[in-house]
Amino acid sequence: MKIIVTGGAGFVGSTLCLQLKNKYPEYEIVAFDNLRRRGSELNLVDFQKNGIAFIHGDIRNNEDLQTLGDFDVLIEASAEPSVTAGLDSEPTYVINNNLFGSINCFNACIKNDAKLIFLSTSRVYPIETIENALFNEDATKFLFKDNQEIKGISSKGISEELSLEGARSFYGTTKLSSELFIHEYAAFYGLKAAVTRFGVIAGPRQMGKTDQGVVTLWMAKHYWKQSLKYIGYGGKGKQVRDLLHVDDLVELIDFQIHNIEKFQGKVYNVGGGLQNSASLQEMTAICEKITGNKIQIDEVAETRPADLRIFITDNTKIETEIGWKPKKSVETIFKDIYLWIQENEKQLESILK
Repeated sequence: MKIIVTGGAGFVGSTLCLQLKNKYPEYEIVAFDNLRRRGSELNLVDFQKNGIAFIHGDIRNNEDLQTLGDFDVLIEASAEPSVTAGLDSEPTYVINNNLFGSINCFNACIKNDAKLIFLSTSRVYPIETIENALFNEDATKFLFKDNQEIKGISSKGISEELSLEGARSFYGTTKLSSELFIHEYAAFYGLKAAVTRFGVIAGPRQMGKTDQGVVTLWMAKHYWKQSLKYIGYGGKGKQVRDLLHVDDLVELIDFQIHNIEKFQGKVYNVGGGLQNSASLQEMTAICEKITGNKIQIDEVAETRPADLRIFITDNTKIETEIGWKPKKSVETIFKDIYLWIQENEKQLESILK
């Protein structure tokens, strides 16, 4: 089997390439990436060591995709991942990459009669709807109430039943648009595809920044004893996300590659779930415990555009229909990131510090 991973030198992409090659040494794994994100070039050394081919290319360019030759599976993990993309600047890149680039990937799959594994996002759900949900506030975090007026939100989190009506960010809109095109390609061209709306993914190899990769950012700032900020919602650090270890993501995608028929025509929410959720305050406590360092954290009361007080993934549908559920805890995620930074301190210092 020949598997192409677009965005293959990114956090999720590189982890997929390395773990799939380790499990299936007979498979040909090809990482395809434009190396736009700083730090992605560090993964090329690991690719060479592990027999993973690398092609420097851009999904926005059809000619680059044609250099891939024949293949059996394409994992589309190449998105511009920042929710603020297009909000603090004009949105051309995020639209061209996440929508038009993805369509080029779909066409390449049709040409090769190949399976598509599409990594979508929880950010397809509208901001205002989620922000208007009923919630409780306790000493360290916000949590959804159980009895909501909005269908698709409960104390378990956000399910696939939540209405998609409303604004969601340019990033979320490009991913939702791609999902809609996949339905068309499946109906009219017979594309075999698995579409998954992932929540916050975290773990080793992520080059964390304020706009994307907050878990790595939090650990890195504690590791190097630098300051952080609680931004928004009064500046108390009570906003909550559920966290999915990248290893749990790989396990699911491995299953999708080999059982694509179970996912055709369906969309699943996938995340750490309520049991693997944490507020910024709670993340701080975990980082302090692991590193032994206590850092300055400033409070910024003003909430940024497109931010969410709470996002927790309700995994009920995929757990019931597929039998998948996350295995790795929030504490494990932070410990694994800490060990990764420790082992690669010199390389990562200029990027994460």
